[in-house]
Amino acid sequence: MVAGAAAYRVLVRRPPAPAVPEPHAEALKSKLAEARVAADDREEFEGAETPIDRAESVPPEIADRRQSVHERGREAAEQMRRSSTSAE
Repeated sequence: MVAGAAAYRVLVRRPPAPAVPEPHAEALKSKLAEARVAADDREEFEGAETPIDRAESVPPEIADRRQSVHERGREAAEQMRRSSTSAE
């Protein structure tokens, strides 16, 4: 009986279900194509940038001001840390 059922299943197989297209497949394919184009554009864009070893140095007055701003920021952050630990 079991052999008969197995033989019947083998002989009377249903055709495989038709492949249902993924609803988002086309959108994903188009995004992938756009990303590939963007990667090509990025290489072109970055090729026009000045490498760091060829960049002009920062004028001293700007460097001094930048250092001053960073020092004030560090002091403010340290003050906030001290006030938050003293409040606990």
